[in-house]
Amino acid sequence: MIFYVDANAKRSGQGTKENPFKRINDAAQVAKPGDEVIVAPGVYREYVNPKNGGTENARITYRSEKPLGAVISGAESIKNWVPFEGSKNVWVTRISNGIFGNYNPYTTLVSGDWFIAFYVAHTGDVFLNDKSLYEVTSLDGVLNPVVYEKSWDPDFTLYTWYAEQDELTDETVIYANFQGKDPNKENVEITVRENCFYPSEEGKGFITLSGFNVTKAATQWAPPTAYQEGMIGPHWSKGWIIEDCEVSHSKCSGISLGKYKQPNNDNKWLKWKYKDGTQTERDNICQAVVEGWTKENIGSHIVRRCNIHDCGQTGIVGHLGGVFSIIEDNHIHHINNKQNLAGAEIGGIKMHAAIDVIIRRNHFHNCTRGLWLDWQAQGTRVTQNLFHDNCLPFDHVANMKNMDALGEDIFIEISHGPTLVDNNVLLSDHALKLPTQGVALVHNFIAGSLTAVGRGVNNGAKTMQSPRYTPYHYHHRTEIAGFMTVLHGDCRFYNNIFLQKDIRPGMQEIHDGNRTQEWTDGNIIAGTYTFDFCPTQEEWEKEFEGYCGMGSAPSDRYYMPLPVWAGGNVYFNGAVPMKKEKDAIKIDGKATFTLSEKDGKYSFKTNVYDLLPKSSAATICTDTLGMAFEPEMKYENPDGSPIIFNVDFFDNPRGVNPVQGPFESYNGKIDF
Repeated sequence: MIFYVDANAKRSGQGTKENPFKRINDAAQVAKPGDEVIVAPGVYREYVNPKNGGTENARITYRSEKPLGAVISGAESIKNWVPFEGSKNVWVTRISNGIFGNYNPYTTLVSGDWFIAFYVAHTGDVFLNDKSLYEVTSLDGVLNPVVYEKSWDPDFTLYTWYAEQDELTDETVIYANFQGKDPNKENVEITVRENCFYPSEEGKGFITLSGFNVTKAATQWAPPTAYQEGMIGPHWSKGWIIEDCEVSHSKCSGISLGKYKQPNNDNKWLKWKYKDGTQTERDNICQAVVEGWTKENIGSHIVRRCNIHDCGQTGIVGHLGGVFSIIEDNHIHHINNKQNLAGAEIGGIKMHAAIDVIIRRNHFHNCTRGLWLDWQAQGTRVTQNLFHDNCLPFDHVANMKNMDALGEDIFIEISHGPTLVDNNVLLSDHALKLPTQGVALVHNFIAGSLTAVGRGVNNGAKTMQSPRYTPYHYHHRTEIAGFMTVLHGDCRFYNNIFLQKDIRPGMQEIHDGNRTQEWTDGNIIAGTYTFDFCPTQEEWEKEFEGYCGMGSAPSDRYYMPLPVWAGGNVYFNGAVPMKKEKDAIKIDGKATFTLSEKDGKYSFKTNVYDLLPKSSAATICTDTLGMAFEPEMKYENPDGSPIIFNVDFFDNPRGVNPVQGPFESYNGKIDF
């Protein structure tokens, strides 16, 4: 059956084409497996709470009749602003709290595990012409705003707002500095709803959301140890498709493929304090295993061709719930650019337990961090993606001398793999942060450094040992096979191009000031040399010669770094290979590249291919890469079949002796 929705209908009907519903949620209460909901262009200021899910063979589809014509908004337009004490800049409005129901975003603080609590922020937001103002903690911050230099747009940080409660009238009072603009003549909105399209109950699977503009929700912080919400999300179910949508301006996360609520262990680190967050996360995972976290029940979602931007925490977030999913052909950009939220759960994509997840053909840029794979990146493949400008604001960095992290294209944290990163273009100053093991890099163009190698796996105790133990799983399943800390190493580098960029102002000081940090090293030198401490396979195996059982001579053999393998890599502009990399190709001559944008299209130019010698590289395959040590699992497809790296970034076939990097052929320019 087909149901029709039209916000411009005279009154709400029965969902027929002649008499459509006015609200999408009316259709969402009656749609059943096999049904389709067609939504006419218009702004739908509502929370859509699907009552039913579909089935694998009979999905429920919600489709915008005109691509991006139907807007689902968590905000309301406000036109009753009055000047505050005669000011030309500062205005005030009073909002009856009845509009918020049981969730007032202006009394609800952003909070949760791994959120840095000295940042005070509410889940609500104020928007001027689709741009969110900066919350301050007092009326004085509205009357006398100060530039916030950490923002990507410091000039706009003078547009501020502050909210307080009038308990006598049961109203939320919002003060805002519009810098001379009249808010009653501009498009001014405030967020009033927590979600936009999100089932309140678990298990509503096999839903398709296609072609919508979803925007402006008062979402809560989404750490792995809590119920993870977004503006859109399947809420612990299976088989959703989110496609061709624009997803923007969530307070925290745009799309959640994340965890259900465990009432006994929801932000337990923050609430109970006596167990560290790492331990409560382990508890979360083990509990989920006995409460239905299986391949048959959870995950296998698809997020494709979406434009995801201007969210405060993540574009896509997920822990446990995103397993076996495909995230492809998305444009993910300008995430956490306001820098008004801080903590350990920020990135264009932030996923824990991305088991057998494929992340391909996406474009990540201008995010604090592009892609963060945390714990259990087992069977995860990151392929054919473009990454650039994923960092803190350049001007702000230039004025800094020391900090824990600057952001990077890809961060893989305390996982055992196998994690496959192939045929990508990584152009940010810091390309990969790797406090992990079990990673293979194949045919990438890497114009940034590798950071946090050999560190970042302890839990920050002052004097005690505090290694972090994380799970690994039975192959292509969710069931836990064991726990182990990271020994480091166990990585592979084949047929990559490493290019040393010119060092940006301020970066050398950060590099020098972070060499002893636990969580990072601030490294700015490109190449694999950061793995020099790892043994070759022969050196490692020598530790196990003879009898190794009970009563054998004391040895560090089970706790020493694991071997690292490399072959066919090329190094430009002084990028430094590992000392034990016997066939490293170091090229003289200045290698350059540019990435330009025009009308939303990006072009890449480089002289690298003019400097490359005729390739003698070998074709890489699953057997070349071997197995990740701890899970004893090969670098293979989710169905267990082997991979041959015989196509490039654009799926063009490679030759018998393939060209290093992601492009098999280059004719003066690459258009993405």
